[in-house]
Amino acid sequence: MGVGVSRSIRVCHLGKYYPPAPGGIETHVRTLARAQAAMGADVQVVCTNHENAVGKDVTWTRYGMTPTVEHEDEGVRVCRLGRSAHFAKLDVLPDIRRVFRRLKQRPVDVIHLHTPNPTMLLAVAALRPWAPLVITHHSDVVKQRKLYLAFAPFERLVYDRASRIISNSADYVGGSTRLLQQEGKVETLPMGLDLKPFLSPSRAALDHAEALRARYRSNGPIWLSVGRCVYYKGYDTAIRALRHVPGTLIIVGQGPYKDHLRHLADELGVGDRVQWWGYATTDELVGTYHAATALWLPSNLRSEAFGLVQVEAMASGCPVINAAIPHSGVAWVSKHEKTGLTVPVNDHHAFAAAAGRLAADPELRQRLSEAARYRAADRFSDTRMAIRTLDLYARVIDTPAAIPEFDAIPAGVSAAWSDVLPGKPEFTLWPHGKKRVQVSAAPANDTGRERELAAAVS
Repeated sequence: MGVGVSRSIRVCHLGKYYPPAPGGIETHVRTLARAQAAMGADVQVVCTNHENAVGKDVTWTRYGMTPTVEHEDEGVRVCRLGRSAHFAKLDVLPDIRRVFRRLKQRPVDVIHLHTPNPTMLLAVAALRPWAPLVITHHSDVVKQRKLYLAFAPFERLVYDRASRIISNSADYVGGSTRLLQQEGKVETLPMGLDLKPFLSPSRAALDHAEALRARYRSNGPIWLSVGRCVYYKGYDTAIRALRHVPGTLIIVGQGPYKDHLRHLADELGVGDRVQWWGYATTDELVGTYHAATALWLPSNLRSEAFGLVQVEAMASGCPVINAAIPHSGVAWVSKHEKTGLTVPVNDHHAFAAAAGRLAADPELRQRLSEAARYRAADRFSDTRMAIRTLDLYARVIDTPAAIPEFDAIPAGVSAAWSDVLPGKPEFTLWPHGKKRVQVSAAPANDTGRERELAAAVS
């Protein structure tokens, strides 16, 4: 029978944008919405449309007008609200009042707001939630402090109204004034992904990986960075580190800092060793993870609260080099000397030294690669994330109707494990009322190697 719910819980996610718009929050909202819908929930997403009438991305364009568009995405109803202007991180959405009015006429059980998201935050503050409110606090506002002061009273109002607030890692809570103010409402629920494309790559992805290895073999290792070219990603550290290690750095992402980074690479004499990919298909991205010696994640501020691309890399068997950002979940997602290497923030010499270790020590890289795949499958599947959030919704609305019920290991989880460990592993995921739900985790036939991997990701 698989996975389902005894009555379809109705949830409306309020996001910033929605893929193909790039970004960690955008990817998370789609993954969560799809996984919840696959389990039988009635899911819709309301967000800003980032594309104009001819399909051009105008996210960073102040007066880039976009139309309102509605469509379905793998069982998820998506409403992309058209905007008339964009300034100070705020999108002006003429249709938002009409859409909210329509949503009130077709009630949902839970409204799930994803922040930081000034546009939807102000809308919820002004129009008031019409159902219990759950907030995923992806990140504090770190850089735009003056702008944040203007939004802070509205944020406090909305957070006071929330029934639950989700943090993606426990490490992040201690450094967040807003979360500490609401500590009694905060729950830690790690983000997850559909891991199957990374754990079991397609033929096209494997072919792409082989083509990359052949193309760059004479240049040394392939290093990879994935994410928008924005201030907190720390790509300047990566480019400076590249001066001290051989190889080619592939950066997948667009953003307002891209031109600055290009100039920096040219100034430092490594411009010919940086490949700028504004976009990659799923097969291209998966293939590049499998070809790369390591993912470089040099993010330097708590705006990087989790680093979801780390999970993609780990599931692909690509170790991660990240930075020890205080009160961020980044170094918890990929752990030092277990699934990758962690270095001090903004230290390009330490970053280069870590990369040099991986390039020079194939056994170290292989050990980290195996443990990375294990940890990704153990902790960060979309199925596990969906079950946890549906359980949270059930507690918020105080009804058993939303509780997932199944008589088999969820297909997404067991499939994720199939390439990592043999057998049909099971473990207890979390308390579920008076019963406990069993899903895939550690193998029943525990061998010495599997015990080592379990210790590596704990």
